Amino acid sequence: MQALQSPTLRPSPVAPLHRKRSYHWGPTARSRVSVVSASASTPATVSAPRREKDPKKRVVVTGTGLVSVFGNDVDLYYEKLLAGESGIGLIDRFDASKFPTRFAGQIREFSSQGYIDGKNDRRLDDCLRYCIVAGKKALEDADLGGDKLSKIDKEKAGVLVGTGMGGLSVFSEGVKALIERGHRKITPFFIPYAITNMGSALLAIDIGFMGPNYSISTACATSNYCFYAAANHIRRGEADLMIAGGTEAAVIPIGLGGFVACRALSQRNDDPKTASRPWDIDRDGFVMGEGAGVLILESLEHAMKRGAPIIAEYLGGAVNCDAYHMTDPRADGLGVSSCIESSLEDAGVSPEEVNYINAHATSTLAGDLAEINAIKKVFKNTSEIKINATKSMIGHCLGAAGGLEAIATVKAITTGWLHPTINQFNPEPSVDFDTVANKKQQHEVNVAISNSFGFGGHNSVVAFSAFKP
Repeated sequence: MQALQSPTLRPSPVAPLHRKRSYHWGPTARSRVSVVSASASTPATVSAPRREKDPKKRVVVTGTGLVSVFGNDVDLYYEKLLAGESGIGLIDRFDASKFPTRFAGQIREFSSQGYIDGKNDRRLDDCLRYCIVAGKKALEDADLGGDKLSKIDKEKAGVLVGTGMGGLSVFSEGVKALIERGHRKITPFFIPYAITNMGSALLAIDIGFMGPNYSISTACATSNYCFYAAANHIRRGEADLMIAGGTEAAVIPIGLGGFVACRALSQRNDDPKTASRPWDIDRDGFVMGEGAGVLILESLEHAMKRGAPIIAEYLGGAVNCDAYHMTDPRADGLGVSSCIESSLEDAGVSPEEVNYINAHATSTLAGDLAEINAIKKVFKNTSEIKINATKSMIGHCLGAAGGLEAIATVKAITTGWLHPTINQFNPEPSVDFDTVANKKQQHEVNVAISNSFGFGGHNSVVAFSAFKP
């Protein structure tokens, strides 16, 4: 216990609002305290959650990195979110004039200078570029830039950055070459740069991380799956440090056309900036986005030994499946509600402790309400909970969505400010939450959860809080 008072330990910043909290403990699967009762009319045991105390198993966030429609700087990204700025606009990367949807959260003026050498940069799919840049920026944020990487055990450091679509540009160009010019004109990089694991692999090759390394692809739930798996590698002692998150670059003709065919996208071409309208009665589909968002996760023990800047604490998470439909959510939200409950159990958190939810909230007709129904099943009293939707400003970044939203969640914890959910013009009556509509709010976050769900019925939820030694 003495080690927990190490002078090198830097707790996450204290939020500006302070109030006395009252905790109401509920059941947890990870750790229970049993009290025997002599009364036949009461349960034989009373269960109380216990958060992880072992510094080898506690997982902390020591760095964040991203590539976004608002640039590659985390602080600027959150400033734009707090200001309620929309990053959605008409697509100019290719001619989208014949598509029924002609806008997206397209990244412009992206630069990998200083992070990827020129020769490789010209070959890479944007999905891989975004991964490498976000990963290296997260390492810098974690005080592991340059020569400092040599001070950690690289055999106990891993990379787990997933993607829903993989190297879609490389894949599309390869198919085009095959059809138009024959198989001899397919680039030898076609397979390596199209497969979903290559972002993690190339980042590890570049920085020499030899620990757990793979990708997870669960559509739009991908990033949270990666956080959950990465944290469990640390808890099991298989890694001291993991780079985890998601990357995506699907704003290309085949990506746009595919989602148009699914009838999933908004068609508000006359006003793209107000097209993403989570929980608004007039929402008409989601808006495509792209980018990457990653966290540096470490065991508390490892972070303490190297004097790491501890930003927040990862408390726990969960993943499961609706087992219902390829693209539609369960209307009753059963899979989502059970996933939220399991994440709280894993985190050692009672529902009453959660007072902020970064919602999946894509702006689809069925999905938005299904998530709300699930949240109401878990949280009986919603008066203290604030909920917002990052996608209202950056669009739906698919496999990278959870990564970019986890960073927004961590920034909410460290700054004490919640970004708004913009485009709230005509709210759904059943969404009786404070959705931080159209204007940022000051809020001391106690425990936050971030939700992500994907085609196939994949559900994932992760929980964070301020770090307290």
